[in-house]
Amino acid sequence: MQFSELNIIEPILRAIQEEGYTTPTPIQEQAIPLVLDGNDLMGCAQTGTGKTAAFSIPILQLLSQNKEYTGKKKIRALIVTPTRELAIQIDESLKAYGRFAGLTSTVIFGGVNQNKQTGVLKNGVDILVATPGRLLDLMTQGFISIRDVEIFVLDEADRMLDMGFIHDVNKLIRALPEKRQNLFFSATMAPEILKLAGTILRDPIRVEVTPVSSTAEIIKQSLYFIDKGNKNALLVDILNEVDATSVLIFTRTKHGADKVVKHLVKHGIKSDAIHGNKSQNNRQRALSNFKDKSIRALVATDIAARGIDVEEMELVINFELPNICETYVHRIGRTGRAGNKGTAISFCDYEEKAYLKDIEKLIHTTIPVVENHPYPMEVFVIEKKEQRGARPPREPRAGTNKPRPTVEQKQASAKNKGKKTWFGKGDRY
Repeated sequence: MQFSELNIIEPILRAIQEEGYTTPTPIQEQAIPLVLDGNDLMGCAQTGTGKTAAFSIPILQLLSQNKEYTGKKKIRALIVTPTRELAIQIDESLKAYGRFAGLTSTVIFGGVNQNKQTGVLKNGVDILVATPGRLLDLMTQGFISIRDVEIFVLDEADRMLDMGFIHDVNKLIRALPEKRQNLFFSATMAPEILKLAGTILRDPIRVEVTPVSSTAEIIKQSLYFIDKGNKNALLVDILNEVDATSVLIFTRTKHGADKVVKHLVKHGIKSDAIHGNKSQNNRQRALSNFKDKSIRALVATDIAARGIDVEEMELVINFELPNICETYVHRIGRTGRAGNKGTAISFCDYEEKAYLKDIEKLIHTTIPVVENHPYPMEVFVIEKKEQRGARPPREPRAGTNKPRPTVEQKQASAKNKGKKTWFGKGDRY
């Protein structure tokens, strides 16, 4: 199927073609006609499946076909998303697809001075893209009214809940007009997500593409077992060997991301970090430099990486495995976008083996191990701290004849209860 077969009006179709797109992705093919027919939609789709266009294109068409408003424009479509980066990219997509549609859009988010944003809002806009905190703040100050919203989009609802925005979302829902069209997107449909959807949607049609466990199937994956202290050296070696010009590297912490960047720069590899402690201007500069290939490597934490959409991402490296298995799929999904092939390399130290086990269970795949590399894993046990001298025998606990358990007994008990996993040399997990 082609975009020309989806009953898209000529101005928007021309913009899509100028962007170089002719064939819709599965989520676009299914969602666009449903939204154009006025249905509420529940979309289960990963980032990278083309869901932004799946709601942006029909929103632009529906609003452009009804331009009866006179005077100052009112906000007729509201798109709420959890991160600044994703909000900015959605607004960029709206401007690209709607360049001939005669509509206006803007984006608001926290972390920057509000004056520029409020200045645009005073002139009126048709479509507003926002993060929850700044949106509620400007509503409280009287700069924004959402009582005229005709179409409401909640994007990446699962991440919204993860980041603690559920109360903000509920406040927004109460402020919206009763009569409206609702579009709800989430990568997962856990019970709490379905509960939230139930408070927003009315008789929704469900569209589901690319289940979380299958995203990894089109991506070439490999795994290095390595001690934590050798990860930096292996990372530099890999980047010196591969031809990839755009490499996204994931760490679990902000501090870890900064340390990796420092090491890469020291070895002549242009890189920068993007995480929550960076100012919005620094984050946008790093992302822009990465997109135009001024830097080769972008080191990111998971939340900051949401919304990073770089065409032809060649390689993703998990410098540290995530402790939530679904996050692994989100990470490697930054490559292999919209059905394209991609490559993902993961480092796994001794303490991360439990994470690896959960990941492989989720994706129903055993990730191929690179056996021969310069830094084979040597640490197979967690060393105990040196004892500072022999302790006297433990006395029985008060009121009982039983002695206090020793450290060894506690460890054995924890092992039996499944609270601690011990690995021997040669074991995968």
